[in-house]
Amino acid sequence: MRKTFPSTHYRFTVPYFIFYLFFVSLVQAQQRTVTLNDIYGPQGSVFTPRSVSGVNWMKAGGFYTAQQSGKVIKYSIATGEAVETLFDQSTVKVEGTNQNIQFDSYELSADERKLLLTTGIERIYRRSFKAEFYVYDLASKKLVQLSKNGKQMLATLSPDGSKVAFVRDNNLYLTDLSTLTEQAITTDGKRNEIINGASDWVYEEEFSFAKAFEWAPDGKKIAFYRFDESRVPEYNMQLWGDLYPKDYRYKYPKAGEANSLVEIWVHDLASNQKTKVDVGPETDQYIPRIKWTQNPGLLSVKRMNRLQNRLDILHSDAATGQSKTVWSEESKTYVDLEFTDDLTYLADGKSFIQSSERSGYKHLYQYDINGTLLKTLTSGDWEVTDLVGIDEKTQTLYFTSPMVSPMERHLYSLSFATPPVNKKSKKPIPVPQPVKLTEKSGSNTVNMSPDFSYYLIYNQSAQEPLVVSLHQAPTGKAVRTLEANQKLRERLTEYRISKQEFFKFTTTQGTSLNGWMMKPLDFDPTKKYPVLMFVYGGPGSQTVTDTWGGGLFYWFQVLASKGYMIVSVDGRGTGARGNAFRTVTYAQLGKYETEDQIEGAKYLATLPYVDASRIGIHGHSYGGYMASLCMTIGADYFKAGIAGAPVTTWRYYDTVYTERYLKRPQDNASGYDDNSPIQHVNKLKGKFFIVHGTGDDNVHFQNSVDFVNALIKAGKQFDSFYYPNRNHGISGGNTLMHRYQMMSDWVLKNL
Repeated sequence: MRKTFPSTHYRFTVPYFIFYLFFVSLVQAQQRTVTLNDIYGPQGSVFTPRSVSGVNWMKAGGFYTAQQSGKVIKYSIATGEAVETLFDQSTVKVEGTNQNIQFDSYELSADERKLLLTTGIERIYRRSFKAEFYVYDLASKKLVQLSKNGKQMLATLSPDGSKVAFVRDNNLYLTDLSTLTEQAITTDGKRNEIINGASDWVYEEEFSFAKAFEWAPDGKKIAFYRFDESRVPEYNMQLWGDLYPKDYRYKYPKAGEANSLVEIWVHDLASNQKTKVDVGPETDQYIPRIKWTQNPGLLSVKRMNRLQNRLDILHSDAATGQSKTVWSEESKTYVDLEFTDDLTYLADGKSFIQSSERSGYKHLYQYDINGTLLKTLTSGDWEVTDLVGIDEKTQTLYFTSPMVSPMERHLYSLSFATPPVNKKSKKPIPVPQPVKLTEKSGSNTVNMSPDFSYYLIYNQSAQEPLVVSLHQAPTGKAVRTLEANQKLRERLTEYRISKQEFFKFTTTQGTSLNGWMMKPLDFDPTKKYPVLMFVYGGPGSQTVTDTWGGGLFYWFQVLASKGYMIVSVDGRGTGARGNAFRTVTYAQLGKYETEDQIEGAKYLATLPYVDASRIGIHGHSYGGYMASLCMTIGADYFKAGIAGAPVTTWRYYDTVYTERYLKRPQDNASGYDDNSPIQHVNKLKGKFFIVHGTGDDNVHFQNSVDFVNALIKAGKQFDSFYYPNRNHGISGGNTLMHRYQMMSDWVLKNL
């Protein structure tokens, strides 16, 4: 009797199976391994998925606009066909000239009669930039330059499309499009002293906004921020390349230092008068959000105390500036703005929806306009990620959540209509339950039309590149696929790719942690392999998600082709597992995160195919901080580590981020020092590599300079490399290719 090998669909005889193995080996031999040139070459990564970007739903039902090849095109939702070209940069000339423009992005006015086009972008920080703006009238076909007095920032159309507000040289301006006359709303703006209408550095970085003004719904008023940063200490960076280096000075409040004094003002266009909003007597506080209610005379203001363990919502009279507190949230640790950032005022003007972690998980609640709780909208041992939209006609919420798994995100709908009361029945009224609308596993992000009739799903997973599909609401019925990345899928068959494998393990302290691993190509379970762990680890972050990988994923493929295992573990403090799991790190950043990376290394050492003597770690930013701690506090478990742009002492980082998790250094000195790498240099044993950009406006190069000095003083040998003038991402030009070639060589040599 001949031996056979069962398969799902076939039964192979021995001779056929030998042929099959030969065929597989031949296919593998013909496949290529990933190279750095494939990822960081001059043409960009060959693995970058195509997407559907610049989509703007039109109010006139059934259409959306998108940017493509220098055009703004109007598409039919029903057919996906282009029905009209709204703007073509190759044919339209600037009024009064023979010049064309090349636009980078566009905004359609609320009345859909004008386009605001952005050109000549000049980056400043993470979210801010200067540019030239142009306005195109769809009816008259005229293209005009917004201002000829220098580049502008944050240009924004009024609700009726008749005016544009913008910032230049720290002052807020207004242009009337009918006459192109320009009016200065403020005149006291001055670099490194006063900013009107734009955020200061720390608000832009940590509260995630650069535009610090908002049009009222009727377009008759503008609410804006005024930052007085004159008392904030300056940080100085030298910019290299000239005979004498240039100084770049900007206001950066390090932990415990003075912040900007922040005021909120309302400018009335008709009277040309400004009213100061009452935000309370305390000046050492934050105003992380302003938002107009449905009432054009009522402004909503979010206020946080310096320690960020209390958040208030104020309602302010735009005419008088008088305010009252209508909602508050307090915490024994901190109130994270990200988890309380879904404030939405309903169209009836009588109520609002606000997110909160008061149950231990982020959920949605409905309040009347005075802040009285009306209804708990979502509940359970899971959290809402984002409030996608509120269909008030059908009383339906749409939101995303990791309800299935912390590693996934899905779209849900939920009715928040009040069920009819049956007075004769003694049974409790059933609470509506969320309905899952996405079918594919992995990460799903959503772009929903303003009339809630359609939405785009951007789905990707660790095994499948991005797919963009159109769906009908409320059923979730698929209409068509807009982008399937078929060419990328075909290209991937040309390469040998190590798949991500997800796993869980329980630490010696009893905590269950999620992780993924990539095994070396030609993996042999009887052999032992070196491991490079990848870490970020900051509060609320995740590296272990079921999503398609970017440049780092493919750099890991390069290392897998060289015989390395790559592993990432999300420790305590990371996201999607509730408030208690995330905030356990409060007042002692780095302690539990480092313990859990060590636990990950100890777990890996138990696997029969891991070489326990060759476990390394790599991370950037907060991950660079973690890699530095693991190489010092965890020196017995890690042979080599690469720290990119690391925080080496929290005393050098900014007020908003650092004090949220550690309080001020004046209040918690041990929390700052006990787990700062600069305090543990004497424990370093393995090979260590520090990489930083000298132009890093975020995690200052000072962190690495002083860390290096402490290592020298301790008599420790290490490697370091600095990139002149590069910012926190250490990129630009050939930088990424150079950086990852250098790090690859370093790993091969030292791990």
